[in-house]
Amino acid sequence: MDSKDKLFGQMVSHIAASHQLHYDMTKGMPMDDITPLQYEIMEFLTVKQPITLSEISECKGISMPNTSREIRKLTEKGLCEKIEDREDRRKQYIRLSTLGEEKMGMAFGHMRQLFLQQIEHVPEADLARISEALEVLGTTIFRANS
Repeated sequence: MDSKDKLFGQMVSHIAASHQLHYDMTKGMPMDDITPLQYEIMEFLTVKQPITLSEISECKGISMPNTSREIRKLTEKGLCEKIEDREDRRKQYIRLSTLGEEKMGMAFGHMRQLFLQQIEHVPEADLARISEALEVLGTTIFRANS
């Protein structure tokens, strides 16, 4: 097996582990009347906003009509809002409202607490290596900084 095949296998394994970690960190989260899909949309908005309906649809793998319906429900709950593009009034962006940001702040606080428990006994040197590895992943594989 060459190094690129090994790297691909590691990446697949890490993707699966990331999904499991996300599930574990969000399963006990009190989100009131928000569905898991609505939470995922709000989480995406938290890290990348404002964004269009089509970007949400593409990222979450749901149809445009379903995306529109979920955004309408979140808007009715006061958790997100639509803003018009100043140059193209047909184009709308979605962002979290102040209430939505507060709710996601509480959710991320819950996740942070669980994360800190998980890394509580990890030595500083390993934390630095993990941080460096995440930076490399972010700039190469995930293209977070592009």
